[in-house]
This record gives sequence, C-alpha cells and structure tokens, in this order.
Amino acid sequence: MSALFEPYALRSVTAPNRAWMAPMCQYSAEPAGTAAGVATDWHFAHYAARAAGGTGLILQEATAVAPEGRISPYDLGLWNDDQAAALRRITGFLREQGTVPGIQLGHSGRKGSTDRPWRGGRPVGPQEHGWQPVGPSPLAFDEGHPVPQELTTGEMTVIVEQFAAAARRALAAGFRVAEVHGAHGYLIGEFLSPHSNRRTDAYGGSFENRTRFALEVVDAVRSAWPSDLPLFFRVSATDWLDGAGWTADDTVRLAGLLHGHGVDLLDVSSGGNAARVPIPVGPGYQVPFAARVKQETDLPVGAVGLITGSAQAEKILANGEADAVLLGRELLRDPHWARRAARELGAEIRTPGQYARA
Repeated sequence: MSALFEPYALRSVTAPNRAWMAPMCQYSAEPAGTAAGVATDWHFAHYAARAAGGTGLILQEATAVAPEGRISPYDLGLWNDDQAAALRRITGFLREQGTVPGIQLGHSGRKGSTDRPWRGGRPVGPQEHGWQPVGPSPLAFDEGHPVPQELTTGEMTVIVEQFAAAARRALAAGFRVAEVHGAHGYLIGEFLSPHSNRRTDAYGGSFENRTRFALEVVDAVRSAWPSDLPLFFRVSATDWLDGAGWTADDTVRLAGLLHGHGVDLLDVSSGGNAARVPIPVGPGYQVPFAARVKQETDLPVGAVGLITGSAQAEKILANGEADAVLLGRELLRDPHWARRAARELGAEIRTPGQYARA
C-alpha cells in the first residue's frame, strides 16, 4: 500500500490520504466596505478544484482574525459573521468530495498592509486601503517598510481573543481543522524570534518569554475549538540567520510545548522573518526540519517545501520523515496532483462520478 494514500486520523477527523494543500493567499477579496475579507467565486472555484482533484485535506489561506491582521487589503478575514457565512459554501463542497476542510488563522503583524504580490507587494497607506502595522517591537521588516507600532500587553490580550473568536466562526463555517499561523515572519513568528522581538517585558528576552504570546494564542484557540477536532500550528523552523534568530533547536523545543498545549500537528516551514536572507532552496529542502521534530518529539508533523513528485512524497512518508506532505505551488500548477500521484503509485483514490470516464 502507498504511504501517501493511507488515511490519517487526528482526534475525530480522518483525512482520506496524506497529500494535503498548504495555505496560500489568493489576494482576491474586496479590500474595503461590507464585502471586505469575504470569500468570492474565485475562492470557491480555487478550493473546489483541488478537492475534486483528490486532495485529502485543504488548509485555506491565511485568514485574518482582524482587519489590521491581513497581509494585504485583499485577503480573507474571519472577524465577522458575514465572512463566516460566505465560507460555508466552500467547506460544504469540500466535505462532499471527501476532503477535510481546514483553515489557517493568522495576524500579519509588521508585514501587513502590503499590495498584491503581482503588483510588487510594496507597503500601502490609507489611500490604498492600508493601515498602520503592529508588532512586538518597533522594528521595520525591511527598507521601505513602515516601523510597526509596538503592541501593549492590553492590545495583545485583544488579539488573543480575536484568534479565539475567529476559531468559533471557523467552526460555524464548517471547518474541521484549525491552524494557528506562527510562521513566515508574521505576528506570532515575530514574537518567537529574537531577530524581531526586542521587548524587555514578560514577552521578550528569554525563550520562555518569546514563546509566551504563541502559547496564549494556542490556548485561546484550543479552548474555543472543540476537543474532538484537530489543531495545527505552522512554524518557520529557522530564520536562516546562522543562529542569530529563531533556530531549529528552538523549533524542537517549541514543539514539545505545543504538544502539551493541545496542538495535534506541527506544519513545518521556514524563513520569512528576515528580509533578503539567502536560503538554500532545493527539492524537499525543509523536510529535514520536519524529520527532526518527528524524531525528537511526540508531535506529528507535516512537511512542506518543493515537494513536487509522487515518488518524492511517497519516500518522505515511507521513511518516517513526516506524517503528511503539504503541497503549495505544485497544486497551483496541477489541481489534480493527488489523482495523478495515485495513478503513478498504483493506489486507489475516490473519483467523482462526473470524471469516472476519464
């Protein structure tokens, strides 16, 4: 039997296979007004195609817990009930196809208020529906980026509750997996790393202090999320700063803490917190980080990062380097990647009746 096409169970949820879709922003919502952050026909067609293509679990793109938590004004949000209602059409279709619908909840922090990537991704101001970014410390992400407003502990408490409220709306919207976005230099990842967190209070300095905000968010989401449904956490395993920022050792240590706080799977990525850092990108370049967490902790892991071929994905799972693989750009190129991989590996996969003759 193919390891890639073995079902995988976490709590009461079982994914039909281990070929999962990583969260990838579509930058396709309205930027302002009553439709701000609301899913559109583009989002439905995008996610529906990957579900029909056999993907076992789909994590919806980073969905902001507050308007100022968006990466761009064009991102999805989950800070009101209209946004939740619009997502039910998507989750309903995914479940009809046998795909587990998941959602990534996030806050952009100092990297927020930027334009769409295909328009350069530059910071935008109020005249272009932008806002003042916030962060753990008044340190700009890069040249040309605004200095974020340093969050007070009171403001952090509000954000923690916004994560919990978004989790409750995600449940009402029909999602079966929630993921806390702690990676890629967005707000939670900014608190984790000494590169971006220079605070001198209880949320800065030591490892215990820098992880405090992340654990508070996890606890709030876990308390709002049903005990029979899985909770994931996405982490950047390293800042790629040669030990000057967040490191792989830190990730292993955090994984143990997250497991004790009710996280069911660590989604292991890397980078994003430091601008213009050289990263040795290559096929499966982040898999060793996931493998180390799996080897040294009891927390299940998902591997992501230039996983493109069926044999490559199968080998990662068969070798015990991860419990699932998450595909990003490859699923943008080929919505039916899972169906093609099943054919190549000689595995069985559910086929919509409409496609059976093909």
